[in-house]
Amino acid sequence: MSKAVVFRAVICGLAGIAALTGCTGDEGSAGPTTTVRDLDKIEVFNPCRGALSDESLRAAGLDPATKSITTDPPTGVSTWRVCNWAPSDDRYGSGERRVAIFSTSHMLDEVYKKESARVLRETTVNSRRGLVSTEKNDPDSCYVSFEAEQGMFEINAAWLSSEGPRVGDLCDMAARYAAALEPYLPR
Repeated sequence: MSKAVVFRAVICGLAGIAALTGCTGDEGSAGPTTTVRDLDKIEVFNPCRGALSDESLRAAGLDPATKSITTDPPTGVSTWRVCNWAPSDDRYGSGERRVAIFSTSHMLDEVYKKESARVLRETTVNSRRGLVSTEKNDPDSCYVSFEAEQGMFEINAAWLSSEGPRVGDLCDMAARYAAALEPYLPR
């Protein structure tokens, strides 16, 4: 047995976390790795309390005066912080709609495991890996999710009313807002 194999076996045995260190019985083969994250300790970016300037929201086509908070605990760590705004113009479509920014410590790959989600396709948001998805029970909404160190961001475009004109594809709108907002969101 080589010194590398013995060393790997000792490290894996002492640490008791073979999945985390990629330990396998084959020399030279690391195998799959898993990252354990304590979601209750990750401080996520807060789009609701001034972390996004009015100028950045306007540049992305959102009206800062229309902010509505969905989830933003006033203190402590939260796995989700969600705010939404009305579009300031019709650059990506028209009709009564809202655009939400979901900031979370959950990971992009978790979207695939979510029973209520229907992943439509993989995408990139500027240079970040992403997904386009919908909720199975909500045809009036579309999400573009993309990676971040904290976990991910999700940009959601949703119709507010079935009355009046609805011009544009929600997934296309979500993708365009995501691309416009991405430069203002932490990596």
